[in-house]
This record gives sequence, structure tokens and C-alpha cells, in this order.
Amino acid sequence: MRVYVPLTLPGLAEAHRTGEVGPGPLIAYAVTPGLREWYVSDDIEELEYAALNRAAAASLRLLAADPGAGRRRVVVAADVPDREAVADPDLALDPAGLGEVRIASAITLAKAAAVHVDSDEADADVSAAAAALGAADHGDDDARFTVDGAEDHELLWYGIQEIQNLLG
Repeated sequence: MRVYVPLTLPGLAEAHRTGEVGPGPLIAYAVTPGLREWYVSDDIEELEYAALNRAAAASLRLLAADPGAGRRRVVVAADVPDREAVADPDLALDPAGLGEVRIASAITLAKAAAVHVDSDEADADVSAAAAALGAADHGDDDARFTVDGAEDHELLWYGIQEIQNLLG
């Protein structure tokens, strides 16, 4: 199963240093039955894109909690055995938990498929979105609009061997 693990740049640096994303348990996003039902598509690429976007939104939450982190959303894509990615059936149709899975142990970075990271051009919108997230969660429509602005930016794809260059 392909899973998408939300991180920040400091989290990616730690994964690069240790050789693994973790320690577990990890929260990740994947094509779960609940995500399939919500997205109403049989196209696996569309479903995986939806799971990637759920992970990007979770990365934004990590950024909001860490004002010192670089203002880029980071998602590591990795393949894990199906039995290792466990979805909570109680969250299957909860909008906040769509596609969420738990992985008990760390994921070896060498086995990851790719890293997805915002471009430099997304910095201002991601910064604004991270700052507005709390107000958006409390129903502020202007703040929600600002958060949605970050989602307008596509995450760029990088190979695992490019992490060192990403970190500078």
C-alpha cells in the first residue's frame, strides 16, 4: 500500500540523518475504503492524489504547530505492506480522518518512493495558511480562504536521493 507521511523540513532532515521516517507509530494517509467512498472514483491515480493532498493538509498542521520550521509542506511517499497501514473504522467517514492510517513502526527512508515538497513560490501562501489555520478551524471564512490558498500549490516530486539538495 502506498502511504503518504506528512512532515516538515526539520522532520525530513531528521529522517535523512537517521535513515528512517519515525519512530512509530506514524500517522499517514492512504487510499482507504472511506477515502474511496468520499472521493467517489475508481481511478487509483486520482485516489492517491487525494491521499497525497490529505497528507499535505496534515503537513500544514505540523507547520502551524512549529513556527520555526521552514514554510514548506513535506510529504514522504512510501510503500508498506497492507497489514502495516491500519485505518480506524470509526474514522472511515469522518471528514477529519479520511484516508488516515496508522503505521506501528518507522519506515526505512531507503524504501520510500519519493518526497513531495512545496516550491519556493509557495512560501508566502503556506506561511499565511499556517498562521490562519486556527481561525479557519473555528469557522472564519476569510481564514479558510487563506488556508485554501496553500492548496492551490502543487507539491513538487523529488527522488529520495535528492533529499540532501532539498535540505541545502
